[in-house]
Amino acid sequence: MIRLKGHLICMTDSESQIVQQHLPEHIRLTRAEPGCLSFDVTQTDNPMIWDVRETFRTRADFDAHQSRTRASRWFEATRHILRDFQIEELGD
Repeated sequence: MIRLKGHLICMTDSESQIVQQHLPEHIRLTRAEPGCLSFDVTQTDNPMIWDVRETFRTRADFDAHQSRTRASRWFEATRHILRDFQIEELGD
């Protein structure tokens, strides 16, 4: 399994609004991907910081997700927002 955890860190209210606007479709598309075991992005107590947690069955599933995301409306709209993520490979 592959697990990603971390944060999206918005610097302005505008960035936070962009996340809110595009997030529902990003979540819907990601959860429908083959190998997606979990995918959650939630606003923390700080409205500028979003907690990101995702788990994929295999490295190939995760890599396919990354490729799809890089070509998505989500990434186009949020590419400038700071990301602080850690990725772990977990045993079976």
